Amino acid sequence: MKYTQLGRTGLKVSRLVLGTMNFGPQTDEADSHAIMDAALEAGINFFDTANVYGWGENKGRTESIIGTWFAKGEGRRDKVVLATKVYGNMGADGPAWPNHDKLSALNIRRAVDASLKRLQTDHIDVYQFHHVDRDTPFDEIWQAIDVLVQQGKILYVGSSNFPGYKIAQANEIAARRGGTIGLVSEQCLYNLAERRAEMEVVPAAQEYGLGVIPWSPLHGGLLGGVLKKEVEGKRRASGRAADALADAGTRARIQSYEDLLDKHGIEPGEAALAWLLTRPGVTGPIVGPRTAEQLASAVRASELDLSEDLLTGLDEIFPGPGPSPEAFAW
Repeated sequence: MKYTQLGRTGLKVSRLVLGTMNFGPQTDEADSHAIMDAALEAGINFFDTANVYGWGENKGRTESIIGTWFAKGEGRRDKVVLATKVYGNMGADGPAWPNHDKLSALNIRRAVDASLKRLQTDHIDVYQFHHVDRDTPFDEIWQAIDVLVQQGKILYVGSSNFPGYKIAQANEIAARRGGTIGLVSEQCLYNLAERRAEMEVVPAAQEYGLGVIPWSPLHGGLLGGVLKKEVEGKRRASGRAADALADAGTRARIQSYEDLLDKHGIEPGEAALAWLLTRPGVTGPIVGPRTAEQLASAVRASELDLSEDLLTGLDEIFPGPGPSPEAFAW
């Protein structure tokens, strides 16, 4: 496994990030533990989760599964760079009780302590804002973060789903306050089929020294060989992938994509992950395996070396927006 620095920090993380969103809802505790053990064995040291994972009445379940895995000992916690998130309503479904969601100083304090308890650890390595809070000023957010850093409960802070201007605003206010490191990572929707992040989010992250952590690298399965699986009767597209394939143009593009990779003898899902690892500013994509085999496939992808011919072909099928600001200026 290859490693890199997380943005401008001295923190070394694997080029693949283990996403845990399926732990609980789709993968039971025993299998989740086995996947985390396999990830460590493969050299993956960067694990991502969120306080709301588990969803519905089971919010927090995913963090609890990770916590029981840490409790097994044998150096598990010390080997992991742990990232979790705050923002969502952790109460029962429906409107949140006041101050039980978003990024107020009160909720951040409450959410950190609750996550630490579920995770059975004394600190979170990368604490991420799951969404922009339009109601809370960054001065308040950074004040709350400064206290938590001083207490040793968190070490670094990242964002998720932030537009470029919010990355800039957050880090400019952090710099003005002094003594606050600011955002060191941004987790965003970014893959071959969805490249809008290249217009402003990725440039902003590079300018301010944030590592880019793409989520949904297979775009809901669309880039994972969905048409081939459909023909072989293994699995039919669902959710975002099914909606996208209802469009004839998109279906033709995905067919061209799968044909190109078949010509090069590479599995589509592995190529999609390997492509992200060639992109400027990318720390590593989040992979969310439901099974050990899916994890093994992701590890193979991290070892792929895509040829210039293949990269050119992928750009022709999925052209990016172009350089910023030219892409939207003229």
